Amino acid sequence: MIEIIDSRKTDLSGFYKKLSQRSQMELGDVFSKVEEVVNNVKLNGDKALLEYSSKFDRVELTLVNIRVSEEEIANAYSKVSKELLTVIRKAKENIESFHSKQKENSWFTTEKDGVLLGQLYRPLEIVGVYVPGGTAVYPSSVLMNVIPAKVAGVEKVIMVTPPKSEGINPAILVAAKEAGVDEIYCIGGAQAIAALAFGTETLPKVDKIVGPGNTYVAMAKKMVYGYCDIDAIAGPSEISVIADNTANPKYVAADLLSQAEHDVLASAILVTTSEKLAKEVQIELDRQTVYLSRKEIINQSIDKYGAIVIVESMEKAVEIINKIAPEHLELCVEEPFSFLDGIRNAGAIFLGHYSSEPLGDYYAGPNHVLPTSGTARFFSPLNVGDFIKKTSVISYTKKALLGVKDDVILFAEAEGLDAHANAIKVRFE
Repeated sequence: MIEIIDSRKTDLSGFYKKLSQRSQMELGDVFSKVEEVVNNVKLNGDKALLEYSSKFDRVELTLVNIRVSEEEIANAYSKVSKELLTVIRKAKENIESFHSKQKENSWFTTEKDGVLLGQLYRPLEIVGVYVPGGTAVYPSSVLMNVIPAKVAGVEKVIMVTPPKSEGINPAILVAAKEAGVDEIYCIGGAQAIAALAFGTETLPKVDKIVGPGNTYVAMAKKMVYGYCDIDAIAGPSEISVIADNTANPKYVAADLLSQAEHDVLASAILVTTSEKLAKEVQIELDRQTVYLSRKEIINQSIDKYGAIVIVESMEKAVEIINKIAPEHLELCVEEPFSFLDGIRNAGAIFLGHYSSEPLGDYYAGPNHVLPTSGTARFFSPLNVGDFIKKTSVISYTKKALLGVKDDVILFAEAEGLDAHANAIKVRFE
């Protein structure tokens, strides 16, 4: 049963510490294993990929079938229901519409004496997307990672996903095709990340890697950062709910469970001013869990990282949430918009009793790739800007340089960099 903590009587330092221990930022215990895999792929390319596929995935691949064929993708459409295909296409449309509003344009400004300054916006050329192949299937993750890259103008998107003896899940292949993925490869784990970062005889080297994965994938992404860019080190999923006495305990419990089912490390937190609601949600969580297919995962998640925190005021609730900085935050209160200004740290905010978190996971349009493990303090959701690089532009005429040359020379000499100063001086000798 989920723990109820009365913050009016109990210090919350232990609660915060427990949540912080869920982070995947510290992965020292898997470092040496991942380092060996990454170095082997870097050195031996395709040969290492085929060996690891046999060793870790128990699938014998060849250089012929490591890439998913157009025929396989076409066949996947016959295995996906028309209803699901329609929903995938509707979600794609919503996601494209939302992300298209994030696009930025290059700009230039002119100043006196012939000074021109500006910034060029250029999309990355090649992006790699990792799609997990574990106990759950996530075609939604394909859409969320690929579409903003395509909206940004990325020329080529490469998708990797672990091989299966029965083949890649059809919904994954259909989502990839609908989103605009250019090439799909049957590789997973740390070896897939290394292949994307360094390239092999078969896979091109990418500029950036995005997409969730297990601890080995997370460590590999951390290890190859610098050879290419990455989105972030994704931690376990999490949801926090601020609720008052207008909230429906059945709705709140269902939304908490929607994230608890992801992972035994997932956290589901309710912060409320209502003792009555706290007890009702506690009962509802137990009642609803019995009927859910992933109840074993849910029970472990709820027991270890779930909590209902009773607070004296909504101001205190907001304070706690800003400290947690949750991935998902629901404001199940009478006037949710009145709290919006006070929330400084959250990946995505869901306003009102009918803005259930799964709307954001699948359909509404905003990206579901969100900062976790408290990183909403400084990270943003995945967006079009993550697939754009910016280049500064500087142009001075002789007259413009004459007006500032003494300032630049003085600055350079103050730093002891004579060659810098000389590069300005020689133009006026």
